[in-house]
Amino acid sequence: MSDCVLVTGGAGYIGSHVCRALAASGITPVAVDNLSTGNAWALQWGPFEQGDVGDAAFLKRVFERHPVRAVLHLAGSALAGEGERQPIAYWRNNVSAGITLLQAMDDANVRHIVFSSSCALYGQPERTPVDERLPIAPVSVYGRSKAAFESVTNDVAAQGLIDCVSLRYFNAAGASADAAIGEWHQPETHLIPNVLLAIQNGTPVSVFGSDYETDDGTCVRDYVHVEDIAEAHLSALRYLGAGGKTVAINIGSGRGYSVHEVIRTCEQVTGKKVQVNHLPRRGGDPARLFADSARARQIMAWSPQRTDLEQIIESAWHWLLQGQALRGQG
Repeated sequence: MSDCVLVTGGAGYIGSHVCRALAASGITPVAVDNLSTGNAWALQWGPFEQGDVGDAAFLKRVFERHPVRAVLHLAGSALAGEGERQPIAYWRNNVSAGITLLQAMDDANVRHIVFSSSCALYGQPERTPVDERLPIAPVSVYGRSKAAFESVTNDVAAQGLIDCVSLRYFNAAGASADAAIGEWHQPETHLIPNVLLAIQNGTPVSVFGSDYETDDGTCVRDYVHVEDIAEAHLSALRYLGAGGKTVAINIGSGRGYSVHEVIRTCEQVTGKKVQVNHLPRRGGDPARLFADSARARQIMAWSPQRTDLEQIIESAWHWLLQGQALRGQG
């Protein structure tokens, strides 16, 4: 059996795209997922091991069954609002389970890990675009849990036990070009799929805050295509394989779009209008948050290839229209 890469959260939105990219590059992905939020229909590449990353005995069996040479750790809890209501679950899933994974890696002599981190670490950044030199100042349980696990990996790396690339994603969006996989959360909290669902269903979409200090008063965010994020994981693996050391790297498009710009582009792509309900701001939302991805280019030779917002939304709309039968199987 050839070497393989373990993908925790492999049945998730980003994880399934990562598995597909690995398989396309000739690497066998072993997806680990407990299917609590992942989708069985997204498991289309490589072996699948159903279980929890926090289960040490389960992980031991997985590492014994597969010749794992690296880990891509995408499993975890990722809803900021939910994290405020369920802090114990978020610290357990995002930190404690990750420590169990690191111990299993050490026991199996696996030294390379790519961690799914988040731009939520930056909180309300003092400037944009956001680069990795800015202070880590999360304002949510979710962001703090991601920052905490980065600290854990840094401490473990300092002892020479691992090398870790922490990929700080900005807003993942879009779907595979052939609509084989895409974004489907229950409940859905991300802007682009919510606008498209509202257009499809003829329902209003909510906009939280229209009085920010931006050109049109709505928040500005960086939307990075999920296939570009998947490619970033391959770049991180190549970097580690070439002897790269522990580092944190932003993964974003480098451009910000306002909420109203996203809504207008969704309307252009679909040819349909959507009713907008303006609601008060949510606590902790910065006015602007978009990436400086220079470090990704310099260190990993990665840059996003699908940066046009219309292209991103077109792929998400195609997935929403074409993926209905597939989703019904999950």
